[in-house]
Amino acid sequence: MPSRKTPGPSVKDPELYEKLRDEGNSKQKSARIANAAANTSRKAVGAKGGHSPAYDEWTVKELRSRAAEIGVSGRSSMSKSELVKALRNS
Repeated sequence: MPSRKTPGPSVKDPELYEKLRDEGNSKQKSARIANAAANTSRKAVGAKGGHSPAYDEWTVKELRSRAAEIGVSGRSSMSKSELVKALRNS
């Protein structure tokens, strides 16, 4: 079995990098995750991003705007509950 090449100096956590590669991830993805884990706490990796409130808390105007973004037909004549149902089913 041939020995593995080291990932290089740009990878900050070679052990995690190798584990991710063994799982079948690409070199780029493995390096990106290993470096992110080395830069922050491991719990914080992948926990980025905002959280949107439940559709029930949105206004009708916001619901119609979101429905337009995803192409819900008949949205202009829908009530708030109908919009929420249509968005949840899309």
